[in-house]
Amino acid sequence: MTNQETITKLNEALNTLIKAYEELQNENTLLEQNINNLEEDKKNLEAKVKNLEETKRNLEDNVNELNDSTEKQNTNINSMLGKIESLLGNKKEKALPNLDTKDKNQKSSGHSNSLSEILEEELEHSSSSEFNSEGSNENKIDLNRMASLLNGFNN
Repeated sequence: MTNQETITKLNEALNTLIKAYEELQNENTLLEQNINNLEEDKKNLEAKVKNLEETKRNLEDNVNELNDSTEKQNTNINSMLGKIESLLGNKKEKALPNLDTKDKNQKSSGHSNSLSEILEEELEHSSSSEFNSEGSNENKIDLNRMASLLNGFNN
């Protein structure tokens, strides 16, 4: 092999190496672009996750507030019903005889009225007869107010 042949072969090998290097550089550039795109996507996804976590916390806070509000409303309603029952029990002890018996009879016969429905029925039946005979306008006003309260609870 002569010097000329050696130089030609070395030149061809060098050209092959240069082409391979250029191809590797192009692939490397593409990979770097992919890495940059993936890192940007990752940042966007992390921001979305944070946003979703904040939204979740806000929704949980709203649910907790609604639960607290519902509990307070239920407590207030139960308190009002208790007061009404105690007022009706004191003022209408004779007008509402055997309330428990009526409730048991209705349950055993397949009818289940709520306490407020039973009280409303008793108010309707007894307001015109017993309390009007006493001549007390104050009791009549109380009965009307209680009946409207009970109607509000039934709705």
